[in-house]
Amino acid sequence: MTTPALAQDGASAPAPLVPNAVGIGLVVIGAGLGIGKLASSALESMARQPEIAGTIQTAMIIAAALIEGLSFFGVFACWASGLMGG
Repeated sequence: MTTPALAQDGASAPAPLVPNAVGIGLVVIGAGLGIGKLASSALESMARQPEIAGTIQTAMIIAAALIEGLSFFGVFACWASGLMGG
């Protein structure tokens, strides 16, 4: 026995939301890979030249903040596109 609230047409998610969810996932994965590569390269540079570690660390933090800002914009754009219906 099913109740009207639980009986649906069989669609799990509206079609316009699926591409937006994929877009958000790609933005987050790309940002994670970018920041990971940035940190890896910065740590390698610090190990090779410890005397300029402070400068490299500052540049790394600024670059990571820019990557995060761009990824927040991408997530918001995908989210807002889903709210507007496509």
